[in-house]
Amino acid sequence: MKITKLTTYIVPPRWLFLKIETDEGIVGWGEPVVEGRALTVEAAVQELSDYLIGKDPLLIEDHWQVMYRGGFYRGGAVHMSALAGIDQALWDIKGKAYGQPIHALLGGQVRDRIKVYSWIGGDRPSDVANNAREVVARGFKAIKLNGCEEMQIVDTWEKVEKAVETIAIIREAIGPHIGIGVDFHGRVHRPMAKVLAKELQPYNLMFIEEPVLSENREALKEIANHCSTPIALGERLFSRWDFKSVLSDGYVDILQPDLSHAGGITECRKIAAMAEAYDVALAPHCPLGPIALAACLQVDAVSYNAFIQEQSLGIHYNEGNDILDYISNKEVFHYADGFVSIPQGPGLGVEVDEAYVIERAKEGHRWRNPIWRHEDGSVAEW
Repeated sequence: MKITKLTTYIVPPRWLFLKIETDEGIVGWGEPVVEGRALTVEAAVQELSDYLIGKDPLLIEDHWQVMYRGGFYRGGAVHMSALAGIDQALWDIKGKAYGQPIHALLGGQVRDRIKVYSWIGGDRPSDVANNAREVVARGFKAIKLNGCEEMQIVDTWEKVEKAVETIAIIREAIGPHIGIGVDFHGRVHRPMAKVLAKELQPYNLMFIEEPVLSENREALKEIANHCSTPIALGERLFSRWDFKSVLSDGYVDILQPDLSHAGGITECRKIAAMAEAYDVALAPHCPLGPIALAACLQVDAVSYNAFIQEQSLGIHYNEGNDILDYISNKEVFHYADGFVSIPQGPGLGVEVDEAYVIERAKEGHRWRNPIWRHEDGSVAEW
């Protein structure tokens, strides 16, 4: 079997899909995208395709190594996301070629379903309190929300009180036993992060996510000393080498690699195994589309330390299209009692509605994240 063609589709709301074709008629799908940089990743996929055309798609590990090491410059969001989507598609082909789900080829599943959480609200916490009860009523046992608005390196106690008040309202609304993940989105710097971590301690959070930017992770030691809440991090790290120091430092409790950013199934399987050796949990990042979610679930299925999966059904970014719109077997993501089932079909287990993908690609998108500014006019982390 030989790879014959790679085709990319930029589709709403902010996604990029990849189709890899072979001379035996087996097709694989992947989701290589950096949110807000879809065109750039699309170009990187096309550059990598020069190597792949004519190759045997089943030699996934060798292709991964060549695409990573063969270009001399390596790593980063764009390169690793392009590689990730290609890797997903190659695994999809391999599973279909053998008539098996990818997790069966990775050693077999250790679970048949995994807990999921639902995003509530939008970018600003003031949007979210009214949504919490409704999400729990739909059966979710865990939720996640943005924990604060823009926050300067040293900010006011009013900002701290506002963030704490939002969490307090939600905790009161949904009771003591629903998991709450609070995402600081890298908006908080070291001086305020330790304050917020301490003040949120009474609300028994499931985790705090990106309390500081990954590049400032030396601050995690002090933050960890101000609370016992598990710390989650990893959506802006892109390889096992990026995660190596995070694990050895010992202050992160939950790794959140993104299967569309961190080198795909091949790499995230290795990152999960590294985390297991450090007794660190896995909760893959996935505010993306159905192909990315299916890839996450393949790794969740074989990773003992996976405990919860992010998913974007109904997330505030999904304007115009949602994750079920692009697949014909919509039942594959079976949500029940706060869990989603592990797909059992061959490959990724999702059947992409190619005609609909082509139709929506005619519209495409140029999604960009908002640009925020502080009161003094300086740019703020979004």
